[in-house]
Amino acid sequence: MHKIIYTPIGIVHSPFKKPEEAPRQPDYASNTRGTVEVFPEYVPGLEGLEDCPNIVLVCHFHLSNINRTELMATPPEENTPRGVFSTRSPTRPNPIGISTVRLEKIDMETGTLHVRCIDIVDGTPLL
Repeated sequence: MHKIIYTPIGIVHSPFKKPEEAPRQPDYASNTRGTVEVFPEYVPGLEGLEDCPNIVLVCHFHLSNINRTELMATPPEENTPRGVFSTRSPTRPNPIGISTVRLEKIDMETGTLHVRCIDIVDGTPLL
């Protein structure tokens, strides 16, 4: 198969500076606010997004140094390893993550999305 290359369309900004500071999922960050900076050439694609209370962010885990060859993981509440695709483990073949956040407002002039329930590390590239 050919190599797949993505170009970031923006950057996520949050209070979390290191991966270990970020909550495991958005439910644990219900009051945490952040912004998503969408690069100018992609801002027209935001038109109509204000009608969506929840949005899904697809990101590249740029700080991840996880061994991506490991296909088994043990969830925190379990004792038995499972395949990574049956868990929420970030240990997956590709350093891509998804997160559903609450959209509070959009500044179309700057391409800034103001969001809540963010669980993503500051500076993470948005795909």
